[in-house]
Amino acid sequence: YLRDNMKFYADQLVQRGHNFAIVDEVDSILIDEARTPLIISGASEESVGMYRTVDDIVRRLAPEHYTIDEKARTAMLTDAGVLRCEELLKLDNLFDPANITAQHHVLQSLKAHLVFKRDVDYIVQGDQVIIVDEFTGRAMPGRRYSDGLHQALEAKERVTIAAENQTLASITFQNYFRLYDKLSGMTGTADTEAVEFQQIYNLEVISIPPNRPAIRKDYPDLIFRSRKEKFDAITAAIAELHQKQQPVLVGTISIETSEMLSQRLTKLGIPHNVLNAKQHEKEAEIVAQAGQKGKVTIATNMAGRGTDIVLGEGVVELGGLHILGTERHESRRIDNQLRGRSGRQGDPGSSRFYLSLEDDLMRLFGSDRIKGLMEKLGLRDGEAIENAMVTRAVEGAQKRVEAHHFEIRKTLLDYDNVMNQQREVIYTLRRELMVEDDLEPVLNEFMSDVLDDAYGPLDNAAPDDLPDTRQAVMARLREVFNLDRALPENAPLPQREECEKLARGILDELKTAAGESYRDIQRYFLLEELDRCWKEHLRNMDALRDGIGLRGYGQRDPKLEYKREGFEMFQDMLFQIRESVFRSLTRVRVQRVSPEEEQARAEAEKEALAREFRHREEAAGLSYSGGGEDEPRPARSTPAKAAPRVGRNDPCPCGSGRKYKKCCGRKS
Repeated sequence: YLRDNMKFYADQLVQRGHNFAIVDEVDSILIDEARTPLIISGASEESVGMYRTVDDIVRRLAPEHYTIDEKARTAMLTDAGVLRCEELLKLDNLFDPANITAQHHVLQSLKAHLVFKRDVDYIVQGDQVIIVDEFTGRAMPGRRYSDGLHQALEAKERVTIAAENQTLASITFQNYFRLYDKLSGMTGTADTEAVEFQQIYNLEVISIPPNRPAIRKDYPDLIFRSRKEKFDAITAAIAELHQKQQPVLVGTISIETSEMLSQRLTKLGIPHNVLNAKQHEKEAEIVAQAGQKGKVTIATNMAGRGTDIVLGEGVVELGGLHILGTERHESRRIDNQLRGRSGRQGDPGSSRFYLSLEDDLMRLFGSDRIKGLMEKLGLRDGEAIENAMVTRAVEGAQKRVEAHHFEIRKTLLDYDNVMNQQREVIYTLRRELMVEDDLEPVLNEFMSDVLDDAYGPLDNAAPDDLPDTRQAVMARLREVFNLDRALPENAPLPQREECEKLARGILDELKTAAGESYRDIQRYFLLEELDRCWKEHLRNMDALRDGIGLRGYGQRDPKLEYKREGFEMFQDMLFQIRESVFRSLTRVRVQRVSPEEEQARAEAEKEALAREFRHREEAAGLSYSGGGEDEPRPARSTPAKAAPRVGRNDPCPCGSGRKYKKCCGRKS
């Protein structure tokens, strides 16, 4: 959808429309994934050196220099921390608007060091930081955190820092799927989120009874005082189950925990398989074998995984597959997905979760009543509470977390609704420009709007100010419509109708010179300027949203302020598109070339691209001489002909990563 709205020609479009959608694992897509907007980004031209500098500074901060809010997953500088950063960065005031870039880098680096944990939120493979999906435990290569956070993590882990990205197109899952006339989906664990489905998507949740009644035994949670006691009990339980050959599936919520548990089992000599983001290539094979006699499988955030666990011979008599949860997830649905791996199709099975007061969920959201109850009971080391009331209290903590995350998603949607209205206007206009045969009416409307706005100040100018106003209007018209081609240097300001006639005359010259290509030239510059202004607008809206929360301190509603200012910025952008189109079209020159010249230019560009690839391969340590069949070759280096459709600000087709105007476009 986003790529379609970056294309230049209608025959390049992929999607036909948004009529009917059926979403598999609908809760995962429409709820879990909905906390993060989907973004297509391109490399910006900003330097990455600042990330290393700021990373070194953050490493030198002491605990008194910052505070961490684990619930909100944020980190902030204290007053002492601000002074320390100003001293190290040699700045007078970190929060001065002139230092907003340095301030942003510091806060993102702080978040990378204090909030994001290796082998929990991300893993490091080779020279890359790879995000781990918090709901499925799968690695997500190719995805990057936005707003400089990924670069801050790369600096933290001392790997190569990729250039920061600029948003080119963006939408949330909520607003994307609400484009469909009819929306539906299926999952085994949507009942706990029925309210959100109704409020956000107007979807009703209907429970379908299982094919065969479930006979799995779900035992109450066991709660220990410390993590050590909990994992001692978990290790003992696994050893006991393995002794009697009953298969066990151990669910963890982080790679770190799964590897620690694996080390414990290895010391005891218990054979086992580990499934997490680092072993995802073998996941189908590992999951398929998890129901065999004597199997022990450790899995991070076990969702469906696309594979059924079939019980091996003699396992039914042993009680079926046992699910052992090492921690409660923030979302009850993830726990239900783990439990749902056992007792399928009427098979026997069992499940139990092991918790401790030191678990993140209990520490951050758990009730003090649980802690008080354990103290009253005077439990000895290794003893646990097994109580239905405690299990209910844990579910209450999970409900509070779910409500917290629902608020995050709702806030994201409220802000994206502002962008969504703007997005619909831009993408509708864009689609019209791509498919319309006659673009003259669009240009006529644009010209009328620009002229109305340009001549508008003359109506309200005081008599004393009229000469200066006329001069300003004339300067603007010369600049927008390139009137120097049609008017002498000291010519007086023409009437509105006369100016429109002059501008049309300049465009008619282009039409005559371009012939049949005139319509393509119109379409190209309309789309090029629309895209350029829209990308700049997205950057400005990101910056507005970053600071809009501070309006709350002035007793103003940040959402309303964002909506009001965003609308004003959008209106300015629409007008900027209109002016930019005429700046470009009135300066275009059509150059006719003979077939021989076209062939020579194509050959020259082909050679330039080949040189570029040779340079890149040599830099990567590959030899290239362009000779024998066995030597590495610059694949896809030679297009069939020069591509006139590449925009000056588009990525260069040679693959260098630079803009076309700063690479091969310099020669044409």
